[in-house]
Amino acid sequence: MNTMLRKSVLDMRKITMWFLATIAVVVLLFSYRTSTGPDSSPSAETVGGASAPGVETGPGAAAKPGTRGTVARSGSTTVADGPVVQTKRGNVQVQAHLSGGRITEITPLTVPSTNNRSREINKHAVPQLRTEALAAQSAHIDAVSGATATSEGYTNSLQAALDGAQFKAKP
Repeated sequence: MNTMLRKSVLDMRKITMWFLATIAVVVLLFSYRTSTGPDSSPSAETVGGASAPGVETGPGAAAKPGTRGTVARSGSTTVADGPVVQTKRGNVQVQAHLSGGRITEITPLTVPSTNNRSREINKHAVPQLRTEALAAQSAHIDAVSGATATSEGYTNSLQAALDGAQFKAKP
């Protein structure tokens, strides 16, 4: 009987150790933070790796969300920076060039680039958004499939830039 009691105690110790190890693993799994979550710090990058004049890129140069856009006029040409729009994937900011009552160019100043996936998505999405906005002469364009957050940030920043420049499209 004494041997049976000893075996039972050893079995209980094994069960207790397995139970504690399982709890430790579960706690570690739930406390792990991925780099793609909303708490990750977005960095600023322009599309294609090229920087627009006067725009710094890199981890230390991320634009601050809520930063107000600026408008500069020279003759019949207006350059309007939209505000920095914070999305769940990172910050988005665009610059609109206006001339003769038309949008002549749209330059991305900041797009999400927190990881390779964001960079890959934006490499295709941002040029498509630019093409659609230039064709529509408006910020009222469809979102790019798979890049919803960037699309919303892009259109919001562009609309604010157009509003700041008091842009009215000519038919």
